[in-house]
Amino acid sequence: MCTGCVQKEYPDRRDFVLISDRTLVNEDEEEIVTYLHMCKNCDHVIARHEYTFTVVDDYQEYTMLCMLCGKAEDSISVLPDDPRQTAPLF
Repeated sequence: MCTGCVQKEYPDRRDFVLISDRTLVNEDEEEIVTYLHMCKNCDHVIARHEYTFTVVDDYQEYTMLCMLCGKAEDSISVLPDDPRQTAPLF
């Protein structure tokens, strides 16, 4: 057994991790990227990383899910001024 492998979810150190088997798939205007995090000491798969990118209405939507990196979502306006950030005048 490799003692340099991940012992808990979302570790602070990731210097022992390699990325392999990266794939990019475009489906119905959605881009999906997946890859594997692997231990550089023993080559076992630590986690599967996936993130998606899509444009919905006037926003770029991003999601990420990985037992090593965590979970995240973000939405960014493609317009010069994000309507959600506009403060009311009154």
